[in-house]
Amino acid sequence: MPHAKALRRTAALCLVTLAAALVAAGAAQAQTPSAVRTERNLSLELANQIATATVAACTAGGYNVSAAVVDRAGGLRALQRADNAGPHTVGAAQAKAYTSASAKNTTLAMADTIQKNPISAGIAQIPGFLVLGGGVPIRVGNEVIGAVGVGGAPGGHLDEQCAMAGLDKVKELLK
Repeated sequence: MPHAKALRRTAALCLVTLAAALVAAGAAQAQTPSAVRTERNLSLELANQIATATVAACTAGGYNVSAAVVDRAGGLRALQRADNAGPHTVGAAQAKAYTSASAKNTTLAMADTIQKNPISAGIAQIPGFLVLGGGVPIRVGNEVIGAVGVGGAPGGHLDEQCAMAGLDKVKELLK
């Protein structure tokens, strides 16, 4: 019997030691950043819905525009050019979307910052950036998953209004 008691005590000690080791390993894993990240990104379907809704919003206002939707890395996912939109609107829309996704800010806010603080004007010289109103980040919560850019309305503030209206049409999908 004394031998069985010692075995049970040893087994219990091993279980406690194993449990402590598992807890320590879990805590260490929680503190160590993962080498592989999981990110949310835009589907092609959602990008097309945003571009369509954005062009429709501007068309309803009487503006012939192009709308570009980029993913979180600035890669083009969707582009639409309204009938009678100028050829320059395509590049402008894509550059505004790229700028907004990269900076995680509206291009109108960036333009305002440059106007108020000329020392920050260098940001406009970053290759691929176009710091004119019309680029708006696409967010899920606080996470930027892309951006929409609009070119062709008679003013960046109107381009931005169209982009915001387009995003408003899909807001339920961005939760």
